[in-house]
Amino acid sequence: MQDFIHTILLSLASLGYIGVALGLMIEVIPSEIVLAYAGFLVAQGEISLLGAVIAGTIGGTIAQLFIYWIGYYGGRPFLEKYGKYILIHKRHIDIAEHWFNRYGSGVIFTARFIPVVRHAISIPAGIARMPIAKFTIYTVCAVIPWSILFIYLGIQLGGNWNQINQMARPYVQPIMIAAVIVTLLYLMYSVWKKRGK
Repeated sequence: MQDFIHTILLSLASLGYIGVALGLMIEVIPSEIVLAYAGFLVAQGEISLLGAVIAGTIGGTIAQLFIYWIGYYGGRPFLEKYGKYILIHKRHIDIAEHWFNRYGSGVIFTARFIPVVRHAISIPAGIARMPIAKFTIYTVCAVIPWSILFIYLGIQLGGNWNQINQMARPYVQPIMIAAVIVTLLYLMYSVWKKRGK
């Protein structure tokens, strides 16, 4: 599997910024690995840090828009049947739908930092017909810091970019906890606002 990932990344690397964006759009490889490899390319001087972040943001956002449109036009039955081909399974949809229904549209930002939920959260947003502009803004605002973090870690790892999961753990866990706390605070604020009205 590691050789397969390495082969794909080498092919994408030859495309430069477009390769980084494509790697995130097709989501055959986890975004963390693609971004870490982009960081490695930055360390090698093959692409710039700013360009890598922009490519990562574009690719990551388009990938989520694609999932959003599937939810918008295909709905849950379509995703339960064909979601496995884009690595989204029924349990992912169940969790994401629960989060979206419970915490509202603001979870589109915070859920991007929480494993399992982060990719599937676009599905209930599409099914609920969340305004596309609002969805895109929340998504971009979350994808930018995520891209910066993993590109930076990839720069630090250099040739050992494939060890990104181990290196990222001390960073991702606090971010995940903070995202859950922010989500809960958002929920409390929403409930308080509704009661005030």
